Amino acid sequence: MAGMIKKEDIEKVRAAADLYDIVSASVRLKASGAGAYVGLCPFHDEKTPSFNVRPSVGMWHCFGCGKGGDVFKYVEEMESLDFRDAVEFLADKYRIELHYDAPRGNLGAGAADGALGGGEVRSKRARLIEANEEAQNFFVSQITTKEALPARKLLDGRNFTQADCAHFGCGYAPQGWDNLVRHLSNKGFTHQEILDAGLARQGQRGIYDYFRGRVTWPIRDSTGRTLGFGARKLYEDDAIAAKYINTPDTQLYHKEEVLYGIDLAKKAILKKRQVVIVEGYTDVMAMHLAGVDTAVATCGTAFGEKHAKMVRRFVGDDKIGAIQLVGPTKVAGQSLSSRVVFTFDGDSAGQKAALHAFGLDTAFLSQTFVAVAEDNLDPCDLRIERGDEAVRSLIDGASPLYDFVIDTVVDKCDTAYTTGQMAAVKAAAPLVAQIRDRSLEDLYTRKTARRIGIDLDIMQREVRSARSQLHVRTEDAYAPRFGRFEQLRAERGVSGPGNPDVNRAALQALARQDAREQDYYRVDDEIFMSEQQFMATLIQLPRAIDRTMFDQLATICFVTPVFRTLYQAVTAAGGLPDADTPMGLWLHNLTKAGGPALESVINELAVMPLPLPGNSANQAADAGHPDHMDQALRAATPTEARYARELTARLLDLGYMRTIGNIRRRMAQLPEGDEKTELLARNLQLEQERQQLRADLF
Repeated sequence: MAGMIKKEDIEKVRAAADLYDIVSASVRLKASGAGAYVGLCPFHDEKTPSFNVRPSVGMWHCFGCGKGGDVFKYVEEMESLDFRDAVEFLADKYRIELHYDAPRGNLGAGAADGALGGGEVRSKRARLIEANEEAQNFFVSQITTKEALPARKLLDGRNFTQADCAHFGCGYAPQGWDNLVRHLSNKGFTHQEILDAGLARQGQRGIYDYFRGRVTWPIRDSTGRTLGFGARKLYEDDAIAAKYINTPDTQLYHKEEVLYGIDLAKKAILKKRQVVIVEGYTDVMAMHLAGVDTAVATCGTAFGEKHAKMVRRFVGDDKIGAIQLVGPTKVAGQSLSSRVVFTFDGDSAGQKAALHAFGLDTAFLSQTFVAVAEDNLDPCDLRIERGDEAVRSLIDGASPLYDFVIDTVVDKCDTAYTTGQMAAVKAAAPLVAQIRDRSLEDLYTRKTARRIGIDLDIMQREVRSARSQLHVRTEDAYAPRFGRFEQLRAERGVSGPGNPDVNRAALQALARQDAREQDYYRVDDEIFMSEQQFMATLIQLPRAIDRTMFDQLATICFVTPVFRTLYQAVTAAGGLPDADTPMGLWLHNLTKAGGPALESVINELAVMPLPLPGNSANQAADAGHPDHMDQALRAATPTEARYARELTARLLDLGYMRTIGNIRRRMAQLPEGDEKTELLARNLQLEQERQQLRADLF
């Protein structure tokens, strides 16, 4: 048994964790201003990026679904873990040894500090991952045994060397009844853990190995953790008739959410913005060995919406100004445009799979291509028969999905005859009708009419009829979609290198945009914007705030309830942090003091762009990939300090006004006497202090 993770170890993990690295493992991030990145949210389906990451601040927030937090919260949400598991996950990744306090029977006050207590030394999820990793070690060790000769022959027959097999983690599951079960039991895993990991089945006489007498491949997530296995049949007397089997759904493994090879292909996918979807494990191996290092495969299921969502996050979307580009776009340094390539077979099954892909969303389909080899060879067989160059040429010559599917049905008809032309129209019209984007639907209507050789109005009539019968929802994939702050920044030059001189109207416009876009308080006035910008500056750049002026603030300086409460949370957290305080610890302490009610507010303010000019000093101070959270809070630039001073002075001025107003109302209610005289003196003093403040700053 183990107790709470020691707080100092949690802070070590927080300091070491690279938020950019963690998030970019599952989301393609694009720079958006100094030190800020945007991408497609991994927690809800979207086509326009609203997911914001500030690595230098250590926070992320999605303005679409409202989720946000620090690096621990991201791992919790992404991996479906609790806080303790998230700490252990990151500790494992960054090779940090964790220490635990004495066991405790309940969470107690420690939970408020983020150090969860009680329970086993390792969480159930972590134990299942360890069981899968140990099973992988076992399968790899068995591939060199005498019994595994059929497995080695199968792999060798597909032109895979021993080094190739080692690179892809190929293994062998022995034929015996419980070889793996006994091995894992000797390593300290319980029968229940082995069952829960999907590595065994329950029989009448106990549990037995699920994978027996088969070649195995590890199925890993994008970070390289083994979640499950795929296995191919070797022997005719195999009790399971299926040629391929996969780990059943477990807490770790969900077949509609995993892609074999994603751990090996991720970096290339992010760089090239290309994904190649193949149908088998050996096809992935053949593709990578031939130089197509972006290949992945589904595992025992058809490519579906969840796969598409995962792929789209890696490939990403583009914009030109406010126009969202949903089709293939050129990628710097790459000969091919951004794309998703399916290597469907050219037979009826492959055509059926291509038709199934029509059910995916428009933004995804517009980047989707199909590659079909001559003689319907799969990539592995193509490499065996014709070499690596043929595999690369297969991908280079891929056709857009829409063209492939429409041409396939048209080619079946003899359009040299009128009846054949009409047959082609009837076959192609329902396919064209399913193209939801109205601009593409019109283009393909015209293209198909020319392809068949009939009048355009005939094709348009049939497409309209099919669209009505199929109840197709019309979309405009290229309609302007304004991302958060991006249009204002582009049009007004609020940020970006080389724009040190920005007019105050542009900065005010961005401040007003901040006020409109936030989700925690719906109001649009000068007072609210001043309080909001002050709090965003305080959270992101606490060293920009003048300590002497901050000490003069009081709750009366804030009229917006949420900011008044947030100010109280700041004071409860000890006020302004010391200069050597790590950014991660500052935000953790502030979030802890604010509690659940203020957590989303702090998250949003932490990633909110500040209306500051993007001068070179500011860019150098806050740009790049990224600051670690163990670094002390950075010093403010002169521009940032001046902006923070103006905001603080504005709040103090408003505080003076409200205090003076309260005193005057009280004086009006009092008879002549000492109390009224004292209030008059206090009022005169405050008037003088306010005038001095305005003289100094305004």
